[in-house]
Amino acid sequence: MELALTEARRARDEDEVPVGAVLISQSGDVLSTAHNSVVGMSDPTAHAEILALRMAAKKGMNYRLPETTLYVTIEPCVMCMGAILHARIKRVIFGAADPRWGACGSLYHFAENPKLNHHPEIVSGVCEEECRRIIQLFFQHKRKISARNNGTTTVKQAD
Repeated sequence: MELALTEARRARDEDEVPVGAVLISQSGDVLSTAHNSVVGMSDPTAHAEILALRMAAKKGMNYRLPETTLYVTIEPCVMCMGAILHARIKRVIFGAADPRWGACGSLYHFAENPKLNHHPEIVSGVCEEECRRIIQLFFQHKRKISARNNGTTTVKQAD
């Protein structure tokens, strides 16, 4: 999770929502690391999880990534869980829950849906406080900047 937190800090430093992901092989090798790059790439699918899966799949020349573990700082969203299921990720370990978008138990629980044919193991709460803190501080900072700009910006009206 420390590598995922390092990636989340990179995202924050690039003014992206600070989410980091790391994909690990069954033998413990790092297959890929990534962070959110939605703004920088002008790509709504450029979530940390998606980018990590893309890199590992390309490296291994296979869209299936069985026997792998994905570490992510925040609970994966619906889009990311869809990709995780398609890739056949064995285990998802995340830090903080996401009650607004989470698809590993907060809003939805894709891994336990009996209608789906793959059910990855889900582990939550790893480094939870640090994972939650980095994203909370990011949005607090954004709200302060927005409030400051809204309070001091004046628009001159034409006569």
